[in-house]
Amino acid sequence: MERTSERDDHAGGPMDRVADLGKDIGSYIRQQRNNAKISLRQLSRLAGVSNPYLSQIERGLRKPSAEILQQIAKGLRISAEALYVQAGILDHPVGGPVVEAVRADTSLSERQKQVLLDVYESFRRENRGTTPAGDSSKSPDHKE
Repeated sequence: MERTSERDDHAGGPMDRVADLGKDIGSYIRQQRNNAKISLRQLSRLAGVSNPYLSQIERGLRKPSAEILQQIAKGLRISAEALYVQAGILDHPVGGPVVEAVRADTSLSERQKQVLLDVYESFRRENRGTTPAGDSSKSPDHKE
């Protein structure tokens, strides 16, 4: 079926972007699987999804649901949030390269990543001179 709409003929149209998201998440999962040195068969078993389905996801032929992404993240021992961002389900978190590096580190547990990011953010707030809402541990006239 040919597209006749000028808007749809341009590269980067809505359907192209959806297809790209599927390819992006698939290649990201494959990259994370390779980094973890896990075979496709091992990951399918760990994530509880079929081997052919996981292969189709990695090749960009299928776009997995949030639930499947969560299972894959668990199998890869990475943040489900990272997969949600890659899949376009969540917006890219703010924080820059440090936050991205911490989230991408496969040698840290999710708990370790969160603690590290909490400490990092507390230092950033301190340097900006702000405290999170509801944090009254520092009064404005407190000097260190």
